Amino acid sequence: MAKLYFYYASMNAGKSTTMLQADFNYRERGMRTMLWTAELDTRSEGTVRSRIGLEAGAHLYAPETELWNEVYAAHNTEPLDCVLVDEAQFLTKAQVWQLARLADEAGIPVLCYGIRTDFQGELFPGSAALLGIADTLVELKAVCHCGRKASMNLRVDSKGKPIKQGEQTEIGGNDRYLALCRKHFSEALSG
Repeated sequence: MAKLYFYYASMNAGKSTTMLQADFNYRERGMRTMLWTAELDTRSEGTVRSRIGLEAGAHLYAPETELWNEVYAAHNTEPLDCVLVDEAQFLTKAQVWQLARLADEAGIPVLCYGIRTDFQGELFPGSAALLGIADTLVELKAVCHCGRKASMNLRVDSKGKPIKQGEQTEIGGNDRYLALCRKHFSEALSG
C-alpha cells in the first residue's frame, strides 16, 4: 500500500539531499519518479538543489496547481513509481490532500520534504497539513552551534541580527537563516 510521507527538519538538515538520494534509488532500479518543488522559491528555477551540489530537474507548483490532475495525467501516460516534493511547507492544505489521494487512490508513494516551522516558531500551512495526515513522519536532524539538535529557524538581517517580525515566507539560505536549538533560538529573540 502506498503512503504519504513527510520528512521535516529545520534549515540545513539535508532535506533536499535526502530527497535526491531517494529519487536516485528509485531511478537506479529502473523506476519512474516525478519531482516537484515550489515556484515560490525563486532560487530553484525548476531544479531541486542541495547545498552539497546534488541537483535534479523538477516540476514547479504554485498554490493554484492541481497536483492530483498533473500527477495523475502523467501516471496514466506512463506509470509512476514515486512522487517526491521538495519545499513541502509551501503546499496548500488542499494540495496535501491531493497528494494523500495519489497515495490512497492511485497507489503512488508520495515523499514530501520540508521545514516544519517558520522564523517565529509557527507551523507553515503545508507542514501543518502534512503533520496532521501523513502516514509516516520522519524528523531529519540538523545541529545547533552548541551541538544540540537544531529544530528552529532564526531569520537574521544582513548584519546577523535576529529578525522578530515580518512575512512568514522570505526566501533565503545561510545568509538569512540560522538553524538553532530551541534554547538558543529563544535567547536570540529575547536579546
